[in-house]
Amino acid sequence: MKPHLTVPSLLALAACLAGCAHERPVGASVSLAMAQQVIDPLAGSNRDPVKGIDGQAAKSSYDAYQKSYRSPQPQPNVFTIGIGGAR
Repeated sequence: MKPHLTVPSLLALAACLAGCAHERPVGASVSLAMAQQVIDPLAGSNRDPVKGIDGQAAKSSYDAYQKSYRSPQPQPNVFTIGIGGAR
């Protein structure tokens, strides 16, 4: 082979082989991130009752949550925020 064609030929070969690189499986990073965020992988096999808030407090907080949607607070008009100094 002629010496002045060796370098361009090697560069062309390297460019062609770069297109044959192995791709990572699609979704592997998402699956890995989800698996890393699991606190207890064996939580489904534990049948003990969950310890937490008692029934009356839970009902009271749920009722307050439901009530907050019956009469929502009016949202301020975004076009008048910061205009003028008087209230």
